[in-house]
Amino acid sequence: MNIQVLSLFPPMFDGVFQHSIMKKAQDKGAVSLGVVDIREFADNKRQVDDYPFGGGAGMVLKPEPVFNAVESITKGKKPRVILMCPQGERFTQKKAEELAREEELVFICGHYEGYDERIREHLVTDEISIGDFVLTGGELAAMTVIDSVVRLLPGVLGNSDSPVRDSFSTGLLEHPHYTRPANFRDMTVPAVLTSGNHAKIEEWREEQGIKRTLERRPDLFEHVELTAQQKSVLARLKAEK
Repeated sequence: MNIQVLSLFPPMFDGVFQHSIMKKAQDKGAVSLGVVDIREFADNKRQVDDYPFGGGAGMVLKPEPVFNAVESITKGKKPRVILMCPQGERFTQKKAEELAREEELVFICGHYEGYDERIREHLVTDEISIGDFVLTGGELAAMTVIDSVVRLLPGVLGNSDSPVRDSFSTGLLEHPHYTRPANFRDMTVPAVLTSGNHAKIEEWREEQGIKRTLERRPDLFEHVELTAQQKSVLARLKAEK
């Protein structure tokens, strides 16, 4: 995958792109990551914003530098062009999985009061928000989305089962995890996890994932299709509450 980010502050991405899974993904050749300075594509002395027509507070990101920057890196191709914006579609694991199937992604990170509307109407394919709140700029939001997408690419994580078991990947929250020591300050690991009975372990994990979802995010049950076994477990857990 090739990912390009348009930003007014490219150095913000240095630390994120050069450490942990993001760096490993690049070293393995699973992804190439680049950051483009929007100011380099401004027509007038690197000016990228201007006052809004009709008046009002704040400044608006101009269309020229954004269009010029996107066209310079797409060169006639038509990748997904993603606008990071609090008005956009709420980002989910399902969206991350969808984007992970693309070969090229372009992210636009804005600042100021907002974007010239022509950027939305004629340049982007997706608008994404990471939550119902406003950040100073789109960089932190883009980092979040990119990290979520890159870790799903084949070969990036050490264990291919890891993303499959993540919370939300199955529609439900993930089960609890434990590691050594089995007894820490008299707090012990559930006996089933050290039993060696893999069928029982899987059964426990599934039940715990359902239980955790019921306790913390019961709304998720509205959007997931449960098996007959899962429905039986859910009914029992509700009765025990």
